[in-house]
Amino acid sequence: MDGKLKVKKFGLIGKDIGYSFSRNYFRNKFSAKDEFSYLTYENFDIDSISEIKEIFKIDNLGGLNVTIPYKKQVIPYLDELSDTAKIIGAVNTICFKNDIKIGHNTDVIGFKKALKNILSKKPKRAIILGTGGASRAIEYVLKSQGIDIIFVSRKPINNEIHYKDLNKKIMEECELIINCTPLGTFPRINDAPNIPYEYLSSNNCLFDLIYNPEKTKFMKNGMKMGAKVTNGYNMLIQQAEASWKLWK
Repeated sequence: MDGKLKVKKFGLIGKDIGYSFSRNYFRNKFSAKDEFSYLTYENFDIDSISEIKEIFKIDNLGGLNVTIPYKKQVIPYLDELSDTAKIIGAVNTICFKNDIKIGHNTDVIGFKKALKNILSKKPKRAIILGTGGASRAIEYVLKSQGIDIIFVSRKPINNEIHYKDLNKKIMEECELIINCTPLGTFPRINDAPNIPYEYLSSNNCLFDLIYNPEKTKFMKNGMKMGAKVTNGYNMLIQQAEASWKLWK
């Protein structure tokens, strides 16, 4: 390593993130090229978002990713938001410019590119399972494409519906169903959103934002009914690369 280059640090903010994709992805990326040998990436597993104030004090911090459950909670600790992050109300990437902390959302880029790769035609309606920070990025992309959305939540408010309200008509009308909940993430691989899978068919596409395991129970349940399925791995790669472009 060039002795003139000071170690530049990147990392992921989250809770219970030992499984994280980001750390291995960026460490492999940095180790693959000599020009990146002075860059590091680590997990910052915190119990409360208030602990991020100490992380911000780390010397030579180059950028941060943010994951569950802090994509919304992190906003009050930032100085600025990109226009997209402001509209969505969730942040998954933080950049530093002259000591100013700027929040961005690259989940939008990741989901948009991943969705394009699996759908041959635009669906008319979609179901979003969950109402956390990730779901807002999904909503942003779908709305920008003119796709009608039904939000499903365990504690519905406003125009959201409860899982028990899902019926045959809704499941048939909504060709695209996106799981934005953590249900089914390793190690709790036998969990899955409580939806009426029996009403699925080959007309449906199930998109699970989870990537570990490779095939979640949500996806397997859909496959049994002939539905097309995909996990969140491609979305993760796309959003990670979008984060990297912001940090460079």
